[in-house]
Amino acid sequence: MKTKLSLAVAAALLAGASSANAGIMIPAGDWTLDIGGVVNAYYTSTRHSGGSVGLAGGNATGQSTESNITTGLLPNYLSVSGKTRQNDLDVGFTISINPGVSTTASGKQSAQQENRQAFLTFGDKSWGSIKLGKDLGIYASDAILNDMTLLGVGSGAGFLAGNTTTLGRIGTGFMYADWKAQAAYSSPNWNGLSFTAGVTQAWNVQGATSTAAVGGSAHSSGRGGSSPAFEGKASYEWAGDFGGKVWVSGISQKVKGLSNTNTGAPVNTVTQTSDTANAWDIGGTVNVAGFGLTGYYGQGSGLGTTVQFAQGFDSTGKSRDSDDWYVQGTYTIPTVGTKIGLSYGESNLDGNATDAFKSQQNKMWTVGAYHPITKHLNLVAEYSDVKGKVDNNATTNPTGANANGKSRTIALGAILFF
Repeated sequence: MKTKLSLAVAAALLAGASSANAGIMIPAGDWTLDIGGVVNAYYTSTRHSGGSVGLAGGNATGQSTESNITTGLLPNYLSVSGKTRQNDLDVGFTISINPGVSTTASGKQSAQQENRQAFLTFGDKSWGSIKLGKDLGIYASDAILNDMTLLGVGSGAGFLAGNTTTLGRIGTGFMYADWKAQAAYSSPNWNGLSFTAGVTQAWNVQGATSTAAVGGSAHSSGRGGSSPAFEGKASYEWAGDFGGKVWVSGISQKVKGLSNTNTGAPVNTVTQTSDTANAWDIGGTVNVAGFGLTGYYGQGSGLGTTVQFAQGFDSTGKSRDSDDWYVQGTYTIPTVGTKIGLSYGESNLDGNATDAFKSQQNKMWTVGAYHPITKHLNLVAEYSDVKGKVDNNATTNPTGANANGKSRTIALGAILFF
């Protein structure tokens, strides 16, 4: 077992079992079992100001400071995978459980619990593989897999206390890929070029943004999915002294019906014929001489912001436009292996003519240091500055006012891979 403690390992754990993520290997008859996972915890101190706006300010008004001990963007993770070769097929499975760390009530030891993965695979390197079950979504998956806060905390440490995870850069640079029931095909690797395409379970469109859902809480009801979502991505990866990867991905889902949609004004109930939510993204990362640079951009219509299908449509059933982007630079110090990084990103949602708001924006910059004290254990120090902004639509809401909120989080802790 030679697990390299790095962002690549975190990405492998998040994306599912692979040979790059070898944990505790156990021969079992025709099968080889792999038991692996993550344990992490952070002390966080978050300073809120300006009220509760978007992902900034949490539940605070005015100024306040709150401290928590919680997991970061990655939950605690226990994953059991198995693989075998039968009838000229590579057959495998993965099942994981994801317990949270934090509880916020005395006498209650039932922190949030998730089950993010339960899937089977079969295929052959000559023609590819098929996946059936629940795993990380296809659209926007590379955005989160290349986010440096995957090893840390990012935003959400304050108002998501007691949930399974924080947000990292979700909602401040990219849309959450989430965990989805799916049937997907992945091609072979043709000298670095590969693609994945699949159908995923249709999801309801949400009225108000429900960021707590990232940590396991439920959304409110909205427009129902009328057919499965169609998702796909293609990527090209190369190695060498100047290694890197570029990718594109997309999603499309028909939706219909509308109920209990909160647009920032009183709740409305509207019935409408079917519509379609669409989004695409593009990104790339390069690494040379210890330096890493990542850039990402995504654009959607009807997909909403932060989590998929949140606030994607207004009260008349018209889709809202959104975009997300982030840039990230890192450097790994050769003599000690410490990775230091700086990243900045924004997520924007445009209001329509009938909305009470003209635009909503969440942005964050993060500086972090990730130091491996063993090949399995990292110490982490992060500082994240989040700003939320809502610009009022003076035509439909003449008495309204623009709103701003800020939250600044210091996070110190450790993350262990096995």
